[in-house]
Amino acid sequence: MTITRKRFLEALGGSSTWLLLSACGGGDYDSSTAAPAPAPAPGPAPASGCSESISANHGHALTIPPADLDSPTPKSYSIMGTAAHSHQVTFSAAQLQQMKAGTAVTVTSTDFPGDGHTHNVTVTCVP
Repeated sequence: MTITRKRFLEALGGSSTWLLLSACGGGDYDSSTAAPAPAPAPGPAPASGCSESISANHGHALTIPPADLDSPTPKSYSIMGTAAHSHQVTFSAAQLQQMKAGTAVTVTSTDFPGDGHTHNVTVTCVP
């Protein structure tokens, strides 16, 4: 199975990376005879005001409730999403405050027993 550049970029980092790199040219059309396809519209903002990027993602997702950004204690979350297994990520109180201020924070998930793989999870929130 071959993968197009577009599918690779979408899998690599989601629509944000695609939007960022879509101006690089290339693609699946002949630029001498066809106009470039417009960049896909961004999806709706998450209810929490935060978005995540999960490395080597295969269905994992993370939702952080807005109230958790004010937590004085660390918070742990499952990133199971639609994957067949789960991982946990934990953010310290200081990291939650950084996210609330709009700073991107990256943590590494717990490993998946059996093959030991982990994911880097980067969360960015709109202050």
